[in-house]
Amino acid sequence: QVQLVESGGGLVQAGGSLRLSCAASGSIFSITVMGWYRQGPGKQRELVAHITSGGSTNYADSVKGRFTISGDYAKNTVYLQMNSLKPEDTGAYYCHAEVSKVGHPGIFYDYWGQGTQVTVSS
Repeated sequence: QVQLVESGGGLVQAGGSLRLSCAASGSIFSITVMGWYRQGPGKQRELVAHITSGGSTNYADSVKGRFTISGDYAKNTVYLQMNSLKPEDTGAYYCHAEVSKVGHPGIFYDYWGQGTQVTVSS
């Protein structure tokens, strides 16, 4: 089995910063992409940012210039540095990884963390 464990959420005032971390563990053969999604109150889950094993990144327009994603694929870990936070950034943040497992190197599965809450007060 594969587990994603997130940390770093919390309550912060508008304009503040938070750093999220996510570590993947278990029967991992390889990971092609890791990233973060979020779900605000009454909203659908949306992509925030992701980073491939090759280092390519992609960001939602709403976070460009404020959030930075980085990854350490040797440690199967991804980080999200969030600066200049706004109340609209409030939500549950979920780590995601596309993983092939030991014994099944050509088959990729989507895994999700449990989520970590980010609340930005105005």
